[in-house]
Amino acid sequence: MSKELIDAVVDMREEDAVKIAERLLNEGAAPLGLLDDCREALGIIGDRFAAGECFVPELILAGEMLRQIGAMVKPRISGTGGAAQKKIGKIVFGTVEGDIHDIAKDIVVFMLDVNGFDVMDLGVDVPAAKFVEAVKSFKPQVVGLSGFLTLAYDPMKNTVQALKDAGLRDSVKIMIGGGQMDDQVAAYAKADAYGKDAMAAVNLSKGWVGAK
Repeated sequence: MSKELIDAVVDMREEDAVKIAERLLNEGAAPLGLLDDCREALGIIGDRFAAGECFVPELILAGEMLRQIGAMVKPRISGTGGAAQKKIGKIVFGTVEGDIHDIAKDIVVFMLDVNGFDVMDLGVDVPAAKFVEAVKSFKPQVVGLSGFLTLAYDPMKNTVQALKDAGLRDSVKIMIGGGQMDDQVAAYAKADAYGKDAMAAVNLSKGWVGAK
Protein backbone atom coordinates (compact mmCIF):
# COMPACT_ATOMS: atom_id res chain seq x y z
CA MET A 1 0.00 0.00 0.00
CA SER A 2 1.24 3.46 -0.88
CA LYS A 3 0.05 6.01 1.67
CA GLU A 4 1.70 8.66 -0.49
CA LEU A 5 -0.56 7.85 -3.45
CA ILE A 6 -3.68 7.49 -1.32
CA ASP A 7 -3.06 10.87 0.34
CA ALA A 8 -2.47 12.58 -3.01
CA VAL A 9 -5.77 11.31 -4.41
CA VAL A 10 -7.72 12.09 -1.23
CA ASP A 11 -6.20 15.59 -1.09
CA MET A 12 -7.17 16.16 -4.74
CA ARG A 13 -3.58 16.77 -5.82
CA GLU A 14 -4.09 15.57 -9.38
CA GLU A 15 -0.63 16.25 -10.78
CA ASP A 16 1.11 14.74 -7.75
CA ALA A 17 -1.10 11.64 -7.80
CA VAL A 18 -0.35 10.90 -11.44
CA LYS A 19 3.39 11.47 -10.97
CA ILE A 20 3.49 9.28 -7.86
CA ALA A 21 1.65 6.47 -9.65
CA GLU A 22 4.03 6.70 -12.62
CA ARG A 23 7.07 6.62 -10.34
CA LEU A 24 5.76 3.64 -8.38
CA LEU A 25 5.10 1.69 -11.57
CA ASN A 26 8.60 2.48 -12.84
CA GLU A 27 10.02 1.30 -9.53
CA GLY A 28 8.28 -2.05 -9.96
CA ALA A 29 5.17 -1.61 -7.84
CA ALA A 30 2.40 -4.13 -8.51
CA PRO A 31 -0.16 -2.60 -10.92
CA LEU A 32 -3.05 -4.17 -9.03
CA GLY A 33 -1.67 -2.68 -5.82
CA LEU A 34 -2.01 0.79 -7.31
CA LEU A 35 -5.63 0.09 -8.17
CA ASP A 36 -6.20 -1.06 -4.59
CA ASP A 37 -4.70 2.22 -3.36
CA CYS A 38 -7.04 4.14 -5.64
CA ARG A 39 -9.99 2.12 -4.35
CA GLU A 40 -9.02 2.89 -0.76
CA ALA A 41 -8.71 6.59 -1.58
CA LEU A 42 -12.10 6.44 -3.28
CA GLY A 43 -13.63 4.93 -0.15
CA ILE A 44 -12.32 7.83 1.95
CA ILE A 45 -13.65 10.36 -0.56
CA GLY A 46 -17.00 8.55 -0.59
CA ASP A 47 -17.24 8.75 3.20
CA ARG A 48 -16.50 12.47 3.05
CA PHE A 49 -19.12 12.95 0.34
CA ALA A 50 -21.71 11.10 2.42
CA ALA A 51 -20.83 13.32 5.38
CA GLY A 52 -21.19 16.49 3.31
CA GLU A 53 -17.46 17.24 3.53
CA CYS A 54 -16.87 17.13 -0.22
CA PHE A 55 -19.08 17.50 -3.25
CA VAL A 56 -19.68 16.37 -6.85
CA PRO A 57 -16.74 18.37 -8.32
CA GLU A 58 -14.39 16.43 -6.03
CA LEU A 59 -15.91 13.15 -7.20
CA ILE A 60 -15.38 14.21 -10.80
CA LEU A 61 -11.75 15.16 -10.12
CA ALA A 62 -11.16 11.86 -8.32
CA GLY A 63 -12.56 10.07 -11.36
CA GLU A 64 -10.23 11.97 -13.66
CA MET A 65 -7.20 11.07 -11.55
CA LEU A 66 -8.26 7.45 -11.59
CA ARG A 67 -8.70 7.44 -15.35
CA GLN A 68 -5.18 8.78 -15.82
CA ILE A 69 -3.70 6.24 -13.41
CA GLY A 70 -5.75 3.47 -15.00
CA ALA A 71 -4.39 4.37 -18.43
CA MET A 72 -0.87 3.79 -17.08
CA VAL A 73 -1.77 0.60 -15.24
CA LYS A 74 -3.73 -1.19 -17.97
CA PRO A 75 -0.79 -1.94 -20.32
CA ARG A 76 1.17 -3.37 -17.39
CA ILE A 77 -1.66 -5.74 -16.49
CA SER A 78 -2.30 -6.70 -20.11
CA GLY A 79 1.40 -7.36 -20.54
CA THR A 80 1.37 -10.01 -17.82
CA GLY A 81 -0.79 -12.29 -19.90
CA GLY A 82 -4.00 -11.33 -18.13
CA ALA A 83 -5.72 -10.43 -21.36
CA ALA A 84 -7.29 -13.38 -23.10
CA GLN A 85 -7.29 -13.73 -26.86
CA LYS A 86 -10.63 -15.48 -26.78
CA LYS A 87 -13.42 -13.91 -24.74
CA ILE A 88 -14.51 -16.18 -21.90
CA GLY A 89 -17.91 -14.66 -21.27
CA LYS A 90 -20.25 -11.69 -21.68
CA ILE A 91 -21.16 -9.17 -19.02
CA VAL A 92 -23.56 -6.23 -19.00
CA PHE A 93 -22.42 -3.57 -16.54
CA GLY A 94 -23.72 -0.20 -15.46
CA THR A 95 -24.30 2.23 -12.62
CA VAL A 96 -27.96 2.10 -11.65
CA GLU A 97 -30.59 4.78 -12.14
CA GLY A 98 -30.18 7.91 -10.03
CA ASP A 99 -26.45 7.38 -9.50
CA ILE A 100 -23.92 9.23 -11.70
CA HIS A 101 -20.85 7.64 -10.14
CA ASP A 102 -18.56 5.96 -12.62
CA ILE A 103 -15.19 5.64 -10.86
CA ALA A 104 -15.62 2.22 -9.25
CA LYS A 105 -17.57 0.99 -12.28
CA ASP A 106 -14.74 1.94 -14.60
CA ILE A 107 -12.20 0.04 -12.47
CA VAL A 108 -14.32 -3.12 -12.52
CA VAL A 109 -15.08 -2.90 -16.25
CA PHE A 110 -11.38 -2.38 -16.90
CA MET A 111 -10.40 -5.44 -14.84
CA LEU A 112 -13.09 -7.62 -16.43
CA ASP A 113 -11.85 -6.57 -19.86
CA VAL A 114 -8.21 -7.42 -19.22
CA ASN A 115 -9.29 -10.76 -17.74
CA GLY A 116 -10.96 -11.82 -20.95
CA PHE A 117 -14.59 -10.74 -20.66
CA ASP A 118 -16.62 -9.04 -23.36
CA VAL A 119 -18.20 -6.19 -21.40
CA MET A 120 -21.10 -4.01 -22.49
CA ASP A 121 -20.72 -0.86 -20.39
CA LEU A 122 -24.07 0.94 -20.18
CA GLY A 123 -22.59 3.93 -18.37
CA VAL A 124 -24.22 5.72 -15.43
CA ASP A 125 -27.77 6.55 -14.34
CA VAL A 126 -29.02 3.47 -16.20
CA PRO A 127 -32.78 2.77 -15.89
CA ALA A 128 -33.94 -0.78 -15.29
CA ALA A 129 -35.48 -0.95 -18.76
CA LYS A 130 -32.11 -0.33 -20.36
CA PHE A 131 -30.59 -3.26 -18.47
CA VAL A 132 -33.49 -5.42 -19.66
CA GLU A 133 -32.95 -4.42 -23.30
CA ALA A 134 -29.19 -4.99 -23.01
CA VAL A 135 -29.68 -8.49 -21.61
CA LYS A 136 -32.12 -9.30 -24.40
CA SER A 137 -29.77 -8.13 -27.15
CA PHE A 138 -26.32 -8.94 -25.75
CA LYS A 139 -27.24 -12.22 -24.03
CA PRO A 140 -24.67 -12.04 -21.21
CA GLN A 141 -24.10 -14.62 -18.51
CA VAL A 142 -23.53 -11.93 -15.89
CA VAL A 143 -25.05 -8.53 -15.04
CA GLY A 144 -23.11 -6.09 -12.86
CA LEU A 145 -24.95 -3.33 -10.99
CA SER A 146 -22.76 -0.55 -9.62
CA GLY A 147 -23.77 2.08 -7.10
CA PHE A 148 -21.92 4.50 -4.87
CA LEU A 149 -24.47 5.78 -2.38
CA THR A 150 -27.41 4.41 -0.41
CA LEU A 151 -29.79 5.91 -2.98
CA ALA A 152 -28.75 3.07 -5.28
CA TYR A 153 -30.33 0.36 -3.10
CA ASP A 154 -33.86 0.60 -4.50
CA PRO A 155 -32.80 1.03 -8.16
CA MET A 156 -30.74 -2.14 -7.79
CA LYS A 157 -33.74 -3.99 -6.39
CA ASN A 158 -35.97 -2.57 -9.13
CA THR A 159 -33.51 -3.64 -11.84
CA VAL A 160 -33.40 -7.23 -10.57
CA GLN A 161 -37.21 -7.25 -10.42
CA ALA A 162 -37.44 -5.85 -13.96
CA LEU A 163 -35.22 -8.66 -15.24
CA LYS A 164 -37.45 -11.15 -13.43
CA ASP A 165 -40.60 -9.59 -14.86
CA ALA A 166 -39.09 -9.84 -18.35
CA GLY A 167 -38.41 -13.54 -17.85
CA LEU A 168 -34.65 -13.01 -17.94
CA ARG A 169 -33.67 -13.41 -14.29
CA ASP A 170 -32.90 -17.12 -14.48
CA SER A 171 -30.61 -16.65 -17.49
CA VAL A 172 -28.08 -14.40 -15.71
CA LYS A 173 -26.12 -14.09 -12.51
CA ILE A 174 -26.31 -10.65 -10.94
CA MET A 175 -23.59 -9.03 -8.83
CA ILE A 176 -23.60 -5.67 -7.13
CA GLY A 177 -20.76 -3.47 -5.92
CA GLY A 178 -19.72 0.07 -5.04
CA GLY A 179 -19.12 2.41 -2.15
CA GLN A 180 -21.98 1.68 0.28
CA MET A 181 -22.81 -1.82 -0.94
CA ASP A 182 -22.44 -5.07 1.02
CA ASP A 183 -23.93 -8.57 1.34
CA GLN A 184 -27.04 -7.20 3.05
CA VAL A 185 -27.75 -4.91 0.11
CA ALA A 186 -27.25 -7.84 -2.27
CA ALA A 187 -29.84 -9.79 -0.30
CA TYR A 188 -32.21 -6.80 -0.28
CA ALA A 189 -31.89 -6.39 -4.05
CA LYS A 190 -32.16 -10.16 -4.57
CA ALA A 191 -28.84 -10.21 -6.44
CA ASP A 192 -26.67 -13.33 -6.47
CA ALA A 193 -23.58 -11.81 -4.86
CA TYR A 194 -21.73 -8.73 -3.68
CA GLY A 195 -18.23 -8.06 -5.03
CA LYS A 196 -16.15 -6.00 -2.61
CA ASP A 197 -13.62 -4.98 -5.25
CA ALA A 198 -12.66 -5.42 -8.89
CA MET A 199 -10.87 -8.74 -8.42
CA ALA A 200 -13.83 -10.11 -6.46
CA ALA A 201 -16.02 -9.19 -9.44
CA VAL A 202 -13.59 -10.95 -11.79
CA ASN A 203 -13.49 -14.08 -9.63
CA LEU A 204 -17.26 -14.20 -9.24
CA SER A 205 -17.71 -13.83 -12.99
CA LYS A 206 -15.11 -16.47 -13.80
CA GLY A 207 -16.83 -18.87 -11.43
CA TRP A 208 -20.20 -18.24 -13.03
CA VAL A 209 -18.99 -18.77 -16.60
CA GLY A 210 -16.91 -21.81 -15.67
CA ALA A 211 -13.53 -20.22 -16.44
CA LYS A 212 -10.38 -20.84 -14.43
